Amino acid sequence: MEGTGRVDAVAKAMRLLRVIGDAGAPLSLSEASRRARLHKSTALRLLSTLADDGMAARTPDGLWRLGPELRRLGGLPPTDHLSPDLVRPALDRLVAATQETASFYVRDGEERVILYRRNAPRAARHHLEEGARLDLSDGAAALVLRAFAGESGARMEEIRQAGHATSLGARDPDVAAVAVPVWRDGALAGALSVSGLIGRMDTQARARALAALQKEAETLSGA
Repeated sequence: MEGTGRVDAVAKAMRLLRVIGDAGAPLSLSEASRRARLHKSTALRLLSTLADDGMAARTPDGLWRLGPELRRLGGLPPTDHLSPDLVRPALDRLVAATQETASFYVRDGEERVILYRRNAPRAARHHLEEGARLDLSDGAAALVLRAFAGESGARMEEIRQAGHATSLGARDPDVAAVAVPVWRDGALAGALSVSGLIGRMDTQARARALAALQKEAETLSGA
């Protein structure tokens, strides 16, 4: 309304986010718009805009849920991801065990998002911030998110058989990484990764990182 400072489109977007968050499970566009008392076309425009910034996300079957960026900013324990109270201590233990950077990635459409991260306690390290978005073309975490979501192909099958993925200079020529899947109630919750400078991540270092990752992934998957 004029003179109050209220922006109608923002208020409608907030209403949509509230009804999706309160639902406790992803909603169809029809149901979300009905609960928010909005026309479907309006709800679709708002949700698409929110999804562009990670505040909302669409599941593979077309339902709408809260996005990873909103959960990261709010520190909310997601219904389909793991609570930061569980993941952050696991990342701390991985950094202590490997002295390299540890991350927890989730998939958001055709991107991967660093939901939680602990950077290595070294001056020379692989450094990215929480909330960073990367494509799914390559990199250990990207391969895990693709393979264990059921993507077909010989490479994906090889990763599923191995139970992990390794990348050597795939996204960045100076970085190597190892990643494993984390499961929640039988569904893929994300990818747990250790990454570092390729000169330090030799065969033995990658084997140590994999052992530490598998231990933490098992703990998180059973939490």
